[in-house]
Amino acid sequence: MATARIDPTFVRLVSERSGQVIAGCYACQKCTVGCPTAPSMDYAPDKVLKLVQLGWKEAVLRSSSIWLCAACDVCGKRCPNNINIAAAMDALKQMAVEDGYTGRERNIPAFHRSFLGSIQGWGRIHEATMLVLYKLRSRDLFADLDLGVKLIVKGKIPLLPRRIKGLGAVRKLFRL
Repeated sequence: MATARIDPTFVRLVSERSGQVIAGCYACQKCTVGCPTAPSMDYAPDKVLKLVQLGWKEAVLRSSSIWLCAACDVCGKRCPNNINIAAAMDALKQMAVEDGYTGRERNIPAFHRSFLGSIQGWGRIHEATMLVLYKLRSRDLFADLDLGVKLIVKGKIPLLPRRIKGLGAVRKLFRL
């Protein structure tokens, strides 16, 4: 990180995108203590927020941490400043995708885009569509194929999607 460029606008951008006051974090580490995925992260949740505050955009957007966040909101419930860290992590994921950053977990962003694409297309998750999109994006077409066929045969994954009635409202959320 010693040669990375500092982006002084990064904290403002993340705050705007997430609706959270990232500058309010004083690194008490209550979020990290409660985070079930923190042991697997390269930067614990409190460190991610500190890096955002310091403007280390590239380090954060390339990190595994944003993709390993389970969005369980334990961190947000523990935060004495009511920072919804899961919302901040979600904003960071979107920023990473938009800016073309990839971390070590190269297939997680592919899954993220496939998941959101299914919601945008149908208003809900349609597993078959999401899985096909994910397999194409990850270029891992044949892994788990036997399991997928078994789930389809048992009727666990419907082949035909159903759109929800309020699809226009869902799509409007994607334009915000």
